[in-house]
Amino acid sequence: MSVETVRPDGVRQIFAMSSRSGYLESIDEIPEPHAFTACVSLQRGGETHDVEFAEHEHAHGAAQRDNNMRAAVVHVLADAAVSILVIVGLTLGRFFGWIWMDPAVGLIGAVVIAAWAYTLVRDTGAILLDMNPDRGMAERMRALVEADGDQLTDLHVWRLGPGHLAAILSVATRQPRGPDYYQSLLRRFRALSHVTVQVQHR
Repeated sequence: MSVETVRPDGVRQIFAMSSRSGYLESIDEIPEPHAFTACVSLQRGGETHDVEFAEHEHAHGAAQRDNNMRAAVVHVLADAAVSILVIVGLTLGRFFGWIWMDPAVGLIGAVVIAAWAYTLVRDTGAILLDMNPDRGMAERMRALVEADGDQLTDLHVWRLGPGHLAAILSVATRQPRGPDYYQSLLRRFRALSHVTVQVQHR
């Protein structure tokens, strides 16, 4: 069989396919972006099927953030904010005699820093506990794996670093498929840097 890609700008390319263990793979690398119509031609019977492909999935939200950089930015902003508050408090106390401004400024600074620190600790704690950073991606992975009648019995996704995720999944199937088939299927999720697959044949 062969696949002809038709991109939105009308550019066409034909790719020959080779058989791997349980799936077909293009002999030549299909260039990015992976957003095109694929015309699949079968030698047997001369059938042609059109399939729409969208661009790869990327990590979003918490999975994309660099908490080391955030911590550095929060530290610098907190120092700057406290310095400005102290100057304002001392100036008002000096010219208006508001001696209560010093403790008031201290309390305001403490609240601001505590709010920034809370969000940073919350997000970092989620990483340390290996919590799922992108539930939307996990649901799309489940839908993709189960689209052909297989059952995803276990899925765990966690963050390795900014924009990089790892996943362990267990799949129950009646088809003669191995882990390579599902790893190939999940390659569209560009944020998945490491995938471990266990296959249970029912």
